[in-house]
This record gives sequence, C-alpha cells and structure tokens, in this order.
Amino acid sequence: MLIVQKFGGTSVGDLQRIQNVANRVSKTRKEGHDVVVVVSAMSGETNKLVAYAEHFSKNPSRAEMDMLLSSGERVTASLLAIALQEMGHDAVAMTGRKAGIVTDDSHTKARIEDINPATMLESIEAGKIIVVAGFQGVNIAGDVTTLGRGGSDLSAVAIAGAIKADLCEIYTDVSGIFTTDPRIEPKAKKLEKISYDEMLELASMGAKVLQNRSVEMAKKLNVNLVTRTSFSDEEGTLITKEENIMEAPLVSGIALDRNQARISLMGVKDRPGIASEIFNKLADAEVNVDMIIQNKAHDGTTNIDFTVATGDLFDAKAVVDTFVDEGEIKADSYNEDICKVSVVGVGMKSHTGVAAKAFTTMAENNININMISTSEIKISMVINEKYAELAVRGLHDAYELDK
Repeated sequence: MLIVQKFGGTSVGDLQRIQNVANRVSKTRKEGHDVVVVVSAMSGETNKLVAYAEHFSKNPSRAEMDMLLSSGERVTASLLAIALQEMGHDAVAMTGRKAGIVTDDSHTKARIEDINPATMLESIEAGKIIVVAGFQGVNIAGDVTTLGRGGSDLSAVAIAGAIKADLCEIYTDVSGIFTTDPRIEPKAKKLEKISYDEMLELASMGAKVLQNRSVEMAKKLNVNLVTRTSFSDEEGTLITKEENIMEAPLVSGIALDRNQARISLMGVKDRPGIASEIFNKLADAEVNVDMIIQNKAHDGTTNIDFTVATGDLFDAKAVVDTFVDEGEIKADSYNEDICKVSVVGVGMKSHTGVAAKAFTTMAENNININMISTSEIKISMVINEKYAELAVRGLHDAYELDK
C-alpha cells in the first residue's frame, strides 16, 4: 500500500515525540508499505515565530510572514528525516516547493491549485520515505505561500490525491471521530466509519477534529481518510464515500457549536430586493451567514433573524448600522448567549420521525428552540447557551448513540 501519514503539532511537540513518530513511520515501512509523511511545526513554534515578527511590526507583510512561518514545518521535516536515516531508512525531507505544491497568490491563506508529484513519485520508486513540510507551497512566481488554518491536513490530503495513495492517515491527539464530544457526554462512542458528507456537517457544526477544507478535498479527490491518535495503536475512524459504509446508522453524531451569535432586524422595509441588499453587503464584508428566518410584521414591515459566527459579529453590526441609518431597518438587537446543536446522519434520508424526536427531546428537557434549519442529513437548532450540554446529552440518549 501507498500511505500518506500526517502528524500535527502535538504529535511532533518535542524531540522525543519526533522520535516516537519516526518509530511509527519505521513500523509502517517495515510492514511493506510505501510512506509519505506530512508534518506540522512543533507545537508552540508558529506562535513563537509570530511573536518574533510582532516585535518589529504590528502589521508585518503577509509575504514575509509566509516566508517566516513556513520555516517551522521545514525544521520538523528535516529532524524527522534525520531520525529515520539514523534508524537505517533512506529518508528525504522536502519543502512544499520540492513536493510540487502550487498555490494561488493569497499569502497566509493560499489555496492549492495544482500538485506536480513527479519528484515525489521518483523518490517513492527509489524506495525512499518522503517527509514533506506541510502547510506550505509556492505560487506561480515561486514565492513561498502558506495555506492557513488546518493547512498541514490540506497538504496531506492533496498529496494523497496527487500520488493516488491508498490511504491518508491524519494523526492527532484524539483517537477518532466520536458520536459527540466525550467531555460533555462520557457515553460517547468512537465511530468506525463516517461519510464525507456527515464529517463535513460535523466539522462545520463545531467538531474540531478535522477542518472542512481537508474533508472537502478528500471527497473531491476520493481519498480514504483515517483520523487516529499518535499516542497509541488504537484504531481510528475511516472517513469515506457513503457507498463504502454498509449499514449507515440513522444518526451518526450530535455536534455543538458555541461560536454563534443571533442578529434580529425589526421593522425592515417590505420592498423587493431589501433582503438581497442586506445579505450581499454582509457577503462583501466577508460575513458568513448561517441560519435565516424571515416573517412579516403586523405593520407591513418584515422581521429578519439570522446567525453568524461570533468572530463576524463586529463586521455584521457595521453593515446593519448602515441600513438603520438609512431608515431601511427600524431596530436591531444582538444575542451572543446562544449556541447551535445539530443532529447529523445519512440515515435521515430514508427514515421519518428524526426531526420529531429531536423536538420532543428538547420539549422534555424544557429547552426552547429559537431557530431551526434542516438539510437531507442534518437538523440544527439554535437554543440558549446555558442549555447546551443538557441538549447534547438528551439528544445523544434519545438516538441511543451509546449503543
């Protein structure tokens, strides 16, 4: 098999942990597999480099930051290659450039546009273990770029797709994907398999194990993805095509997103195009709107409620203020004491009563639902933040996810 293994910052946090990673990679190699390893910077290294830059400038050039921050992953890649060589393996470290990763020009948040895997394939053919510095690439002009949050996961998935790897293993400090956060519900169970679409929903609803971008890319490139821990030999969770899961459960997981704020617009002028203008302005301000509810008021105006990520609230307020000043909106209010709890599962497509059970569970726990949104495989409810954990435990129990 050809396997891509990615190790995050905690997995390579110090020299001993890098040695542990070398031992794991060596074991995989001795089992007869070809291995490409993608590594993050050692934990804390990126923050240290950012602090160095901020010593000289509070607003450093993005291009220079990419040059600076990409060094963290190169250090880890070189150290791991040295450790593997000392163990008798023919290992070679590669930068994003040497691995053939080409991105667009968006410094500090670049998107991968292409990968030329020729150099990697040549090294694999020669029997080498490749260690790639994750999180980075180069643009067409040859300038170093970085991929933003979750960039090393993205590097690993893109490389796996480009070299047609049989498997891409993402090693983290957690042992897989659980039916919900085990810190909230100790009865949460680890899933053996989950579909790309379910994982995307869970990731976007607050599950922090994998970033959306890497799951989206895995789905697009048809990469079988496994997330597992680097601190034990425990089996992880396979993220794959829906058709590869023989018996899809009705509900796979309960996700909780506390990073939510609700915006209420009262007395919005009821004229064609007003909603379009509001939400286009929000889009221009790069505010990501989630749920939307609109209803007509008694005085002929309209009320619109919607949710945004807490971090977007300041920008959203600025947009709303322009409409209030122009008299298009009579009043506005904001509520950050909310959260979003979601029920996710591909089994919903073919079963009835899933939503009814969710709403009944909320009622039984005296939890008022403020907003509801549904898709083929998801039911999301906005509730008061103080009921967050009660809701998660109640829903987990209602769908018998501990069984």
